[in-house]
Amino acid sequence: MKRPGMTNFLQTAIYGITADEYSLGRGNVETVRLLIAAGIRVIQYREKRKSARQMYEECMAIRSMTREAGATFIVNDHIDLAILAAADGVHIGQDDLPPEKVRDLIGNDMVLGLSTHSIIQARSAEALGGIIDYIGVGPIFATQTKQDVCDPVGFEYLDYVVKDISLPFVAIGGIKEHNIVSVREHGARMAALVSELVGAVDVAGKARSLKQLMVKA
Repeated sequence: MKRPGMTNFLQTAIYGITADEYSLGRGNVETVRLLIAAGIRVIQYREKRKSARQMYEECMAIRSMTREAGATFIVNDHIDLAILAAADGVHIGQDDLPPEKVRDLIGNDMVLGLSTHSIIQARSAEALGGIIDYIGVGPIFATQTKQDVCDPVGFEYLDYVVKDISLPFVAIGGIKEHNIVSVREHGARMAALVSELVGAVDVAGKARSLKQLMVKA
């Protein structure tokens, strides 16, 4: 089934992810406001260093903004926060709760994304028969915005997913303005960026440049 939150996912080229420490002091809520104003329509809240109360308050504020803008709001890892904030979806990793159990918790309306780093993981996600709505493919390049990240998978894994996996996907990991065209040329139609977006002095200008590079024929 196509869940409501997937509409934006299938129509947009840039997937924005929050990162308070790279936001030039603006913070997550203000950064999301700028991303929305820049036309970013899929936004993931990723935060691991704040208290539960701080994250809850930020998620509630972001939920309000994304709902008003018609943007898809995804919460990384924190299933409880996603449910409490009535987010559009949740994104989990390979070491989180099993996707089947997460689906039981979030119900049928919320989007469920899963990070994958190998052919075996992509095949396993696809074999879940509709439990997973999309996969993250990466890290394509080395990245410093996430702790305990695996080694870069490069383009070999991306090429495989483009050719052999039917699930929608987002390329992620170390993607910047200078290398995003190569990601597109290998078949990705959507790219997730962290520091390149939230750390830009001119978020709107950076978002426009990145979108143009991803959709250029």
